[in-house]
Amino acid sequence: MREVEHLIQLLSRLPGLGPRSARRAALHLIKKPETLMEPLAKALNTTAAAIRTCSNCGNVDTVDPCAICADTERDGSILCVVEEVADLWALERTDVFSGRYHVLGGRLSALDGIGPEDLNIPGLISRAETQAITEVILATNLTVDGQTTAHYLTDRLTAANVTVTQLAHGVPVGGELDYLDDGTLTAALRARR
Repeated sequence: MREVEHLIQLLSRLPGLGPRSARRAALHLIKKPETLMEPLAKALNTTAAAIRTCSNCGNVDTVDPCAICADTERDGSILCVVEEVADLWALERTDVFSGRYHVLGGRLSALDGIGPEDLNIPGLISRAETQAITEVILATNLTVDGQTTAHYLTDRLTAANVTVTQLAHGVPVGGELDYLDDGTLTAALRARR
């Protein structure tokens, strides 16, 4: 039973899974060991052995540089800065952005003790100064920490002679004005076009 409890503890570390959800997931895996648990274990081992972090942008892939950095069809003059790989993947799902990315590996947070030295900021500055980049898009989250990070990066990028832009923010597609908070409505009014 110790092995099952260990499995539950590990599953509960995943985002969105608390102890009860992890217990249900573990029981589901145990019920179907040949069709679910064993293939999952094999896939985890295979992925753990194959995964690489791109030395150029910080994305994860099975090759270094990653497929995005190696794609000669992408516009190398535009660099989109994101906090995490999940943000990069979210932007890629839209199939709209055709430039390159830079993953910071987090965001500045005084409360969590995360400073500039904890993020991949030197790599960003180096890329902006040495590569033929004309625009840096700051796609940080619209949280206090995300906006603090964006302001810090804007200051740091002034010497690189690049245009620094941010994602637009405001009313979401399909959103009803009556249900939006005051901050979102204010941002939407100020960023109107």
